[in-house]
Amino acid sequence: MTWLPLGDDDPFDAWTLPYGVFSVAGASPRVGVAVGSWVLDLTPLAGAELFDHPTLNPFLAAGRPVWDAVRARLLELVTDPRHRDLVEPHLVPAADVRLGLPFDVADYVDFYASQTHAENVGRLFRPDNPALPAAWRQLPIGYHGRAGTVVVSGTPVVRPSGLRRAGDAVEFGPSLRLDIEAEAGFVVGTPSALGSRVPVGAFEDHVFGMVLVNDWSARDIQAFEYVPLGPFLGKSFATSASPWVVPLAALAHARVAPPLRSPAVAPYLRDAEPWGLDVSFSVSWNGTVVSRPPLRSLYWTPAQMLAHMTVNGASVRTGDLYASGTVSGVRPDCGSFLELTWNGTEPVTLADGSTRAFLEDGDTVTIRATAPGPDGSRQRLGAVTGTVHPSP
Repeated sequence: MTWLPLGDDDPFDAWTLPYGVFSVAGASPRVGVAVGSWVLDLTPLAGAELFDHPTLNPFLAAGRPVWDAVRARLLELVTDPRHRDLVEPHLVPAADVRLGLPFDVADYVDFYASQTHAENVGRLFRPDNPALPAAWRQLPIGYHGRAGTVVVSGTPVVRPSGLRRAGDAVEFGPSLRLDIEAEAGFVVGTPSALGSRVPVGAFEDHVFGMVLVNDWSARDIQAFEYVPLGPFLGKSFATSASPWVVPLAALAHARVAPPLRSPAVAPYLRDAEPWGLDVSFSVSWNGTVVSRPPLRSLYWTPAQMLAHMTVNGASVRTGDLYASGTVSGVRPDCGSFLELTWNGTEPVTLADGSTRAFLEDGDTVTIRATAPGPDGSRQRLGAVTGTVHPSP
């Protein structure tokens, strides 16, 4: 319930209340919360110390008690009509704002947590070997990305160039197999000390919330370079993130038990609480929805990913981003076009009659997500979009 006149098509309801950074008419960027078709300016309502900044990092660093207190106050402001006169002057039409990357990215780690995706990639790239790497069911496999190439939704994605196979030869040139990866990203607020561990049960103490991620991938560059150390240039050129960070508290109704795991996981990875998430993605290619990957099928949860990231004593910092890796269900509900088109051998037909195997210049991809909300509702979790620009 809310006194705000929300419409069925509004991007966010009065429960989700995601945080982002916005500016209006050239003014300095500051922190706001999205609700309905507005952005609620937090600086005059909740204090300049945390929110009059061009990044969420000061608020992220404040920790769970502050996050919970601010959210409780915001829920009160948007649901109790007695606060209407206080709130209305600080509602900015969303159509009038410019959104930025919501936090300064300290580090970026990408995991490989979807079993279906991992098996599909194994069959495509390593047909003569087992589909899953030997350690895959023992630990959440991941790799370090490039924090400097994480960009906000809407930033142009320039087609990367690199070395790739051309028959029996190797040539340099623009990627011919440009792809997407639909993922969930998790934003660290509270840091940890170098040499310490973050147990699975401390996930909520350290992670503030979730963003949608498109980890763009150049499959031909990736296939040539990735043995033995894994992805590098084929993955590091652009990672798009949604401009609104959904707090973990808003996902309370989306929590589900993760899949059964066999063999049993190591003690440091044993679930303390069910942190599977019933989030449904949709992937549109030039306006045509081509897949609907389910996040709830992830083999490894975000709590386990964080525990694994730190079990060797590695620290996390405010603004660290780690992502699930491609989220895929049974075809066609795949989070990459590599799987959807089976490495280009089964092109998809879009609504305009055109066919695609991989991304062409000018193509636009938008990833959206929804999750269960209170009282049987369905909450929208935002969108991340990008358009491919030609290689320079």
